Amino acid sequence: MSAGHLVAKDVCWRPGRNQPFLLNPVSFEVYPGRVLGVVGPNGAGKSTLLRMVYHYQKPTSGQILVDGQDLWGMSAKVAARKVAAVLQEQPGAFGLSVRDIVSLGRTPHRSGLSSEGAKDAEIIDAAIQRMQLEALVARDFDTLSGGERQRVMVARALAQQPQVLVMDEPTNHLDIRHQLEILSLIRSLGLTIVVSLHDLNMAADVCDAILLLKDGHCQGFGSADDVLSEQLVSDTFSVTAQRQVLSVSQNQHLTFHLPN
Repeated sequence: MSAGHLVAKDVCWRPGRNQPFLLNPVSFEVYPGRVLGVVGPNGAGKSTLLRMVYHYQKPTSGQILVDGQDLWGMSAKVAARKVAAVLQEQPGAFGLSVRDIVSLGRTPHRSGLSSEGAKDAEIIDAAIQRMQLEALVARDFDTLSGGERQRVMVARALAQQPQVLVMDEPTNHLDIRHQLEILSLIRSLGLTIVVSLHDLNMAADVCDAILLLKDGHCQGFGSADDVLSEQLVSDTFSVTAQRQVLSVSQNQHLTFHLPN
């Protein structure tokens, strides 16, 4: 797998010609192997943006490029070799085992109804090992915990061998231990990653750049220090944000209060 160079040029979306835009023109660039965090309040347009990046919802206008190639100029199958997604809602597995789920990641690389070959098996096994799922390969997916399911879905995405990985709230509904595991994973994958997160401190810790959205408009794009300022966060989330320095680590964290 190699990380891709992701560029969005004035991408926007609305549900119909006479409907208002749910996402107004947004531009950003993510260099290979970097992590972009997409943050903002509910209804900001985060999921709409992510759907365009993982080739589910076509932009009304604008372009999304991976290594200079127009993602929406490709077929869905070719695009799936470029971009994989790990989403909040996981589909019912209907009795499929963990290995069955991970093997689905090879679908975009197969021709017609061809079965799994030796190369596919090698890639699937490597993804399972990367996610430390060897002990679970024969388990029914529906019997797994939330954290285990999330690891399986990441393994499926890795088996897809994408250049860009989209993760929609990957820590949602997970306990602290599994949240930390997912964050550690994000840092270690070496792919170009676009991830939406609710926790701003978490986003500042794990992401190389932040895209801040509100009501379908870009409020800022750049480093966490620049974008997650007290004033900009306060204005975007309608709270009073304060930046605090933790004396032991010297890390900076935001705290939030409701305005008087």
